[in-house]
Amino acid sequence: MTLARALAAWLPHQRWYATKHLTAELRVAEVRDLGGPYRLAFVTDTAPEVPVTYQVPIAAGPEAPPGVAVVGRVDGQWVWDACGDPGFQALRLGRESPVPVRVLTGEQSNTSVICELPEGAVMTKVFRVLQDGPNPDVELTQALTQAGCRAVPTFVSAVYGTYPAGEGHLQVTNEYIADAEDAWRTALVSARQGEPFEARGLGATVAEVHGLLAQVCGQSDGDPGTVLDVWRQRAAHALATVPALQDSAALIDRVYAAAYASEWPRFQRVHGDLHLGQVIRSARGWILLDFEGEPLRPLAERRLPDLALRDVAGMLRSFDYAQVSSESTDAHWAARARADFLDGYAEISGDDPRAHRALMSALELDKALYEAVYEASNRPDWLHVPLAGIRRLLCDIDADIRTEKMGE
Repeated sequence: MTLARALAAWLPHQRWYATKHLTAELRVAEVRDLGGPYRLAFVTDTAPEVPVTYQVPIAAGPEAPPGVAVVGRVDGQWVWDACGDPGFQALRLGRESPVPVRVLTGEQSNTSVICELPEGAVMTKVFRVLQDGPNPDVELTQALTQAGCRAVPTFVSAVYGTYPAGEGHLQVTNEYIADAEDAWRTALVSARQGEPFEARGLGATVAEVHGLLAQVCGQSDGDPGTVLDVWRQRAAHALATVPALQDSAALIDRVYAAAYASEWPRFQRVHGDLHLGQVIRSARGWILLDFEGEPLRPLAERRLPDLALRDVAGMLRSFDYAQVSSESTDAHWAARARADFLDGYAEISGDDPRAHRALMSALELDKALYEAVYEASNRPDWLHVPLAGIRRLLCDIDADIRTEKMGE
């Protein structure tokens, strides 16, 4: 078997493969020699409307190391994904000898690896889907670290390089926080058992990070018309992807029109994909992770200043996800968590998101439509979760419309 055929058979089954709903059309754009058994393969998938380039570090030898993902057998040797190879990570981290590694599992758009260095453990993330330009996860984590923020993992280093059709960050390494609890799992237990969740403190932490980002990256006046156009484009894509939404087009546009007509805060750099899965809790409090933004959005778009309320809306949607996913019998758990989160955010920021009702409704709806497209493409069994949120938001706006008509 050739390397191209082995990669074409292996890559579509990886958790970070971006278009599982399409039939892959893969070609190896370049294989770069890194020295020794290590090479760097750049694989392009032309099945999507905009081709996707993947980074696949590989190694070859008579026997694969324990714990690595085996790609296949090529020219009498085993080929494996080198992300879990101690020698490759030593090469990427500038170390002279292999370092103990542990590849994390779970649904991710990249591959994260814990590396045990003599001075302490670090978490290194290999960016799988490459897009031209600096990665916001590197930019923002580094900027917040330099500002003294303790609510993000401390930035350690990054790898920047060229690849076919562009250049950008290939990998980022940050502090590994070993004593942390995953906020998503904590929320599921809380919701399932009907127990309080420390959402107020989380809201305060998000507001603190937003405040620092505004300081170090600045603020600007945004263009509501441009945002409205993006909302409508994303809505059209969602309606085309998820047939169950097609009868809601008029109400969706009504939500967006009301937001456009409201007063808008200033724009700034934001997390861009904030939810409970991007948060951990350690001895020093809540920690926000993965500042890449929504993986389905173009990188250039994710690096633009945005409304901080977008992150708030993302977290509110996440509480709804936890409510449904936990199969909680406490019907009001998500509502309490949402209110506590907003209280904590307002206390630190000085600006209560509930004062921007029309904008918040539009941002929540935009996020839920994004979720619907993601679930329809990757996890159809989860599609009911964003659909429930969309129905709730549209029922609220429909009730408002009826109230307005009764008052006329």
